[in-house]
Amino acid sequence: MMHRPLVSPIFENRFDAGRQLAEKLTQYKDKSAIVLAIPNGGIPIATQVALALDADMDMIISRKLPIPLRPEGGFGAVADDGAVMLNHEVVNYLKMTEQQIHYTVNKVRAEVQQRSLLYRGHRTLSILNGRTAIIIDDGLASGYTMLAAIESVRRKKPARIVAAVPAASATARKLVEKAADEVITVADGFMPKFYVSDYYRYWNVLDDEQGLKVFKDWQMRRQNLNLRPENLPPPSMTMRRKPLI
Repeated sequence: MMHRPLVSPIFENRFDAGRQLAEKLTQYKDKSAIVLAIPNGGIPIATQVALALDADMDMIISRKLPIPLRPEGGFGAVADDGAVMLNHEVVNYLKMTEQQIHYTVNKVRAEVQQRSLLYRGHRTLSILNGRTAIIIDDGLASGYTMLAAIESVRRKKPARIVAAVPAASATARKLVEKAADEVITVADGFMPKFYVSDYYRYWNVLDDEQGLKVFKDWQMRRQNLNLRPENLPPPSMTMRRKPLI
């Protein structure tokens, strides 16, 4: 059965969504904030926010726990440091067994570790202690992927956690507000059924290869910006004077 969008698109694509979201985050420019993208959908959005804020960027890997035989739905999420957030309402409704839960958690945890290795290699997550961490995804449907990311980031002792997404369901926003210090959105959905894709004119599911390419493109662009003459230190800081003989 084909889904009929219930709202008009607000964003052309994820890059446009990132630019619009960045306008809501200007208070964090030049504040030593770090932008953390949830792959893969959050990466294009996060690159635009990081560029606008002139902020560092890294990944916080968090994946949905798919419902057995109904993988489009979820009953929680797992982050790359092992943090698990379960939607107990869904678990109880489906009468899921401990065996089903543990099997799915272990399977997704292995996938998360593989994705973490893909994006960061053996490099650990950037230092977050005392910084503002802005966690970004392409939307909040249930909110549990963001919750697992917040739980993981909170363990790194940031000064503040901001959950920022282009669009969120009202129920997911309310849930995430209990975990984050601040939740920032461009649009909130109050319809009985919420689909993140409805808010985008052009929507596609990004695979790991596409997500990694967008991240590497951002790294190159950030490096080129840093090499501009106006961003380089004065000559007295970069060259040693020839000693007098």
